[in-house]
Amino acid sequence: MNSIPQDRQYAHITRKCFVNAPFEQLWDGDLLDLFITNSLQPEIGLEGNCLWELNVDDFRKIADIFQEKELRCTLHAPFFDLSPGGFDKRVVEITRDKLSRAFNLLPLFRPQSIVCHLGFEENKHRGKFDHWLTTALETWQLLLEIADRYNTPVMFENTYEISPEVHRILFERLDASNLGFCLDTGHLTAFAHTSWQPWLDELSPWLGQLHLHDNDGAGDNHLALGQGIFNFRELFNFLGKNQLSPLLTLEPHSEKDLWQSLAYITETELF
Repeated sequence: MNSIPQDRQYAHITRKCFVNAPFEQLWDGDLLDLFITNSLQPEIGLEGNCLWELNVDDFRKIADIFQEKELRCTLHAPFFDLSPGGFDKRVVEITRDKLSRAFNLLPLFRPQSIVCHLGFEENKHRGKFDHWLTTALETWQLLLEIADRYNTPVMFENTYEISPEVHRILFERLDASNLGFCLDTGHLTAFAHTSWQPWLDELSPWLGQLHLHDNDGAGDNHLALGQGIFNFRELFNFLGKNQLSPLLTLEPHSEKDLWQSLAYITETELF
């Protein structure tokens, strides 16, 4: 997202939510300027090679800037090319190494949560589900123990899963106090092709975070809220009725979509 300074007309919203911010773009500087200028609270994505190539002092530099500005953050753990429940032991080793590097940054950033992907794909893993589950449980148990040291909730996001079953089984088996569910509205529409209702029917006891973006059901486009087909008003009515107050993260992939989402939230009084 390119940096175009805006006024503070959306401050009443941005203080209530986080906005996705890839670390590598914060490190380059342009995105950091946008966030600091507009007092945006980041969900810092640790994707790419930053966890391999940068050192603790590099990450501390960015963490200190946000903390000096009194801007809270969340973290998003890496997920591309990783397999927390994989069948190849070397791939699992690399996965655990990279995820551990992300979790070891918790004391620096002091995030409100760290969001993770299960890496489950129905067509790949269903036939050997017990094997996948055993490995995944071992992976996440190690990481939950790190997060517990720093009182950080770990939020498992829906991605390619087509039903809430896998999340529910994992939550029940892990039985940890610091785990929760991150409902991703765009992924529901693009991949699961379901509404939010069956997911929250099963997973609302664990609901701790929302990832908010829109699409038309054809792909994971990360459109501005209101530019696709997801019914945000219906979801937020449910949250209010059931007194659920998850963390909120906007996930635009362009600055234009960020401002459009904030305008939509203002016009609809969504939150």
